[in-house]
Parts: sequence; structure tokens; C-alpha cells
Amino acid sequence: MPIRVQTLRNRKAAVAPALAAAAWLLLPLQALADVSRFAGDYSGSVDVVKADGDTDPRDMSVVIREMKKGFTLKWTSTTEKDDGRRKTKTYEIEFVSSGSDGVYSAAMTRNVFGHAVPLNPMEGEPFVWGRITGSTLTVFSMFIHPNGDYEMQQYDRTLAEGGLDLVYTSRLNGVPQRELKTFLTRE
Repeated sequence: MPIRVQTLRNRKAAVAPALAAAAWLLLPLQALADVSRFAGDYSGSVDVVKADGDTDPRDMSVVIREMKKGFTLKWTSTTEKDDGRRKTKTYEIEFVSSGSDGVYSAAMTRNVFGHAVPLNPMEGEPFVWGRITGSTLTVFSMFIHPNGDYEMQQYDRTLAEGGLDLVYTSRLNGVPQRELKTFLTRE
């Protein structure tokens, strides 16, 4: 009997590390599963209040696509000027799992080995990352100005019935500068 018990203990001892390793490997899959809830095409508009009190209507769209190791986020904003001209800005960023559950690194350029990596904020480029907390996908962008000031932009995209609630905030050296709120309809 003691030999049999010892054999079962050895099997349990051998299986426990394998189960722990399998659970650890599934953590990034849980984070990726969260991304699938956000995948889709969204559009809406917002009125941006300028310093003089006038407003600029802005059309916005967001496309979120799930990838094997993360997701891509593409957003476009179109502003109509008083004279009827339209100015469109589009950004697209690939995000890859950082290894921390629900946190993603922006892969905005390629290093010498061909791997996607973030940009360098000390070179005037934005440092961008994302996270998923509950039903909110947040993207942060940090800019370092030549004089050392820093600017933070935060885009909170929260799942809501029929689309996303979007809240954009910007801060300069921690002081709030602008906040925009709108609803983006899932197409």
C-alpha cells in the first residue's frame, strides 16, 4: 500500500506544475477574449467648443479589429470649417499583449529585428498604451514637449447598448485642458 500512495503523490506532484503552467498560458487568452467584445465599427459626432465659445462639429468613427496577439484600433475625426472645408485625421495603431492581464503595448514602429515596438517619447513621438478594465477599453497617449512639459490624452471607450460611450480627456502637466463626451453607434 505505501508504494501505491507514494506513486499517486508523485503523479499529483507531476501534474500540479503542468496545470499551473497551463493556467498561466491562458491568462493572455482571457485578455484577448475581452477584446472581442469591443470589435466592430462605430460612428458618431460631437460638438467641440473652441476657446472663443464657437463650436466645431466633428464626425468620428472607430474601427476595432481583434488580432491573434491583440487588436488594431483605427479612429478618424472630420471637422467641418466655417467655410465648408473638411479636415480629416486618421490614426491606426496595433496593440499587442504586454504580458500583464488586460494591458497592451502599442506597436507603432519596427525595431532592427522586425519586431513591433512603441515609439520614443523623448524624440517627440507619442508613447501609447491601452488597457481593458471591465467594459472599458482605454487608450493613453503621452507626449513630451521640447521644454519638458508633458501632455496626456485619454480615450475611454465603454461598451453600451448599441455602441460605445466615448470620453476623451487631455491634460497638460496634469491640468485638465479639454473633455469631450459622445456616443458612437455600432454599425
